Amino acid sequence: MASVMYALLLCLTAGALSVVQGEDPYLFFTWNVTYGTISPLGVPQQAILINGQFPGPNINSTSNNNIVLNVFNNLDEPFLLTWSGIQQRKNSWQDGTLGTMCPIAPGTNFTYRFQVKDQIGSYMYYPVTAMHRAAGGFGGLRINSRLLIPVPYADPEDEYTVMIGDWYTKSHTALKKLLDSGRTMGRPDGILINGKNAKGDGKDEPLFTMKPGKTYKYRVCNVGFKNSLNFRIQGHPLKLVEMEGSHTVQNTYESLDVHLGQCFSLLVTADKERKDYYMVASTRFTKTVLTGKGIIRYENGNGPASPELPEAPVGWAWSLNQFRSFRWNLTASAARPNPQGSYHYGKINITRTIKIVNSASRVNGKLRYAINGVSHVESETPLKLAQYFGVADKVFKYDTIQDEPPATVEDKVTLAPNVVNQTFRDFVEIIFENHEKSIQSWHLDGYSFFAVAIEPGRWTPEKRKNYNLLDGVSRHTIQVFPKSWAAIMLTFDNAGMWNVRSEQPERRYLGQQFYVSVLSPARSLRDEYNLPETTQLCGIVKDLPKPPPYSA
Repeated sequence: MASVMYALLLCLTAGALSVVQGEDPYLFFTWNVTYGTISPLGVPQQAILINGQFPGPNINSTSNNNIVLNVFNNLDEPFLLTWSGIQQRKNSWQDGTLGTMCPIAPGTNFTYRFQVKDQIGSYMYYPVTAMHRAAGGFGGLRINSRLLIPVPYADPEDEYTVMIGDWYTKSHTALKKLLDSGRTMGRPDGILINGKNAKGDGKDEPLFTMKPGKTYKYRVCNVGFKNSLNFRIQGHPLKLVEMEGSHTVQNTYESLDVHLGQCFSLLVTADKERKDYYMVASTRFTKTVLTGKGIIRYENGNGPASPELPEAPVGWAWSLNQFRSFRWNLTASAARPNPQGSYHYGKINITRTIKIVNSASRVNGKLRYAINGVSHVESETPLKLAQYFGVADKVFKYDTIQDEPPATVEDKVTLAPNVVNQTFRDFVEIIFENHEKSIQSWHLDGYSFFAVAIEPGRWTPEKRKNYNLLDGVSRHTIQVFPKSWAAIMLTFDNAGMWNVRSEQPERRYLGQQFYVSVLSPARSLRDEYNLPETTQLCGIVKDLPKPPPYSA
């Protein structure tokens, strides 16, 4: 009897502890990264597969879930994944960039541990090492709303992840050699939708199936290399409901421009004739238009998709006007049970303005891309680790770039690790000014920012009167059209080392990126997690003793 009572006491104690701790659910994944042969454009080529899949598997999670993902690198070179758009609070240790982590060595494994805290929406992951993204290794990441937080639309019949992007038939090693030799990668060879391009010969298998009369959510992400893409579905309007973690005003579009690194959630209703239809992705702002197709099939449908594809818009003015139509849904709850519009960002005083100008130059005869005259160079020791171990002065200098770029940023380019020192919790305005003839796309890790304006010409302080200071969408990427500028605003309240980069992998690889160091003066666990025990060390910190951990 005593043993029974003891066992009962243990069970009750364990239950009480679990209630007290109230820990959020864990999701566990094991991924094997390998090479494989694919022929998406009819040419056999080496690809990077995750668990044998191209694109990689979806991560389907819910807000506040803890992700534990063990990655085995079976490639012949170092490999590292980043989680684009995931705001890892206080945890840049798991960000998956070369400035924060050592890459996973061949034949070894590493376990990512992070929480998708207070987020909802459509995101993606991809490799940041070498030119691995040109071989695959990318996929979708969903964060669903918790049941107690209502979404501003009825539950769809099903949800589909759509990875669109331009594609090269050259191997990732050949593309890297081109860049290392000082040349550009050139034009892509085609467009893929979920790793395929329908031939239209009647033998194409459908990517997705819809039941007549039902509504579906399509999570569309541009995971490409060079080009903005216009996405559309034959005969089916697209209702935009979410963009990079924010519920939007639910406008309906015939097509949407999806720029590099961006993700949209769209509602599509199967209310047309029962047959096949093409979903189409085609390049924008290019002389030669590349087009990719995928089949959507109505259940029990009868008939092939029409060969007449819906036309894409022309010119970037159309795309600019579409950007201006995007609005934050101020009446919807987000990941937490409070209205999104309760954060009145337009009433916060700006404490710092950073103007970023991108440029393309030649350094010692080789192509380099720069920001305010500095072209970022990766260091053997990740910047965050050098900072944590107290040897930052041996690896990089702070504030290599200034808040105001030099008058002629193309004249002199410096090659160096590029780190901006940012005061914790300051409210900052960042201006991306594009003097080039090509469109740019920018991403900021660890944060969402308010996209308040995109306009042609050069930015001046007087342009602030044109900002949307009420319902600009909170997101993590923004495009900058040729000879134009874009403005974003945010509070740097997430301590860590965070990457700001071009979403064109070629430009990122050749220097168009920088890091923002956000240190908490308190050095407290309330603001930033300690270095995880499982962290891989490399460079000059490999054999150094670990510093004392932060205290509560």
